[in-house]
Amino acid sequence: MQKPALLSDKRDAFIFAVAVFLLFFAHLALRYDDYRKFVSLPFYFTNADVVNAYMKQKNGRRYQVLRLRSDEGLCFFTTTHHREDLSFKRIRLQIFPDERISFSDYLGTFYVKSRIKKITDGARVRKSLIAEKIADQHKAPMMRRFYNAVFLAEPLNGTDREIVTKLGISHLVALSGLHLSVLWGLLYGLLSLLYRPIQQRYFPFRYRFADVGAVAMVLLGVYVWFVGAPPSLIRSYAMVVAGWLMLIFALSLVRFDFLFVVTGILLFLFPHLAVSLGFWFSVAGVFYIFLLLKYGEDIHPLAMLFGVIPVGMFILMLPVVHAFFPTVSKCQLLSPLLSVLFTPFYPLSMSMHALGYGGAFDGILESLFTLECETTTLEVPLWALVGYLLISAAAMKSYKAFVVTVAVAVSFAVWIYM
Repeated sequence: MQKPALLSDKRDAFIFAVAVFLLFFAHLALRYDDYRKFVSLPFYFTNADVVNAYMKQKNGRRYQVLRLRSDEGLCFFTTTHHREDLSFKRIRLQIFPDERISFSDYLGTFYVKSRIKKITDGARVRKSLIAEKIADQHKAPMMRRFYNAVFLAEPLNGTDREIVTKLGISHLVALSGLHLSVLWGLLYGLLSLLYRPIQQRYFPFRYRFADVGAVAMVLLGVYVWFVGAPPSLIRSYAMVVAGWLMLIFALSLVRFDFLFVVTGILLFLFPHLAVSLGFWFSVAGVFYIFLLLKYGEDIHPLAMLFGVIPVGMFILMLPVVHAFFPTVSKCQLLSPLLSVLFTPFYPLSMSMHALGYGGAFDGILESLFTLECETTTLEVPLWALVGYLLISAAAMKSYKAFVVTVAVAVSFAVWIYM
């Protein structure tokens, strides 16, 4: 007997789509009203946390570029000539918005001129202390930034981003569903070891998956909040929570309506995700995993997990990724293997850092990051991307469309790498 679906028929799907569409645009209208008020102000005082800070130089003068998140939820860049490193600081500042800030910029991240009024340590000091403890275990600056990125969602600088793009491992460095899945498994396993003997002795009638899962979800939620809740991590956390609830209620999990519902609810609750490229990459990644699972039901689970999914994901996502990131390098062919190896590496490296031996893998990683690979650029035009996405959407119902999707992606991979 098959498990029931989240949306039982087309009528339910249509009603849900209309409801989410109306709620999303109602919420968007409220945000647009806030935007109009914001850009009409001659100046605006706010308190903000510094998410990232780095030095730049222009015309012989050095200045800091700050990426900030305000108490009102706004994300923006500004510049300052303060020489003090403002990383992890909390500042009160006067900003000067104007009409050059578009509505999509307002929902996402925009640049605005500002004047700093006050600088304090702020609420992110704990994250700063952890980042310093991680950094102290590494000699190479690249290693410090890499581990702070994969553990604490700290942004990489431009040079580091070029390296991870060249290797095709941006999805491993930016916290997302893969990281939360590994952490979920680790937390659930450890908590189950503690809970099981107590449950068997005092309340064997309890459902361990629900009890331990609830605690694991709370801890994951705290982690997502602590690292600053990047869009891809919000989507991933929502998927993990929704998936856990669906398993508790014995609903079918690996279905496109599940992804559809979670994405719709997230867009309604957080309209700014609509302009987040990381969020849509994350959604696309899950979509292609579901496609592979749908048409690979007869493949052995281990072969699917360690072969078909990493290789298939890499190939199927290529046309999507290269529509926005044109860098092409043969080193990117290592991506499927590195994705498989990252699953045990992530919790192991986290444990090693907790014990004070975080630099154990530095030699291997430095060799990887310094691989010499010639790079070129190739950008997929918009019409080609739209066509590919339409064929992919048709593959949800049609095996022939799935074959065409795979054929197009494989042909594209051969063309750019051979």
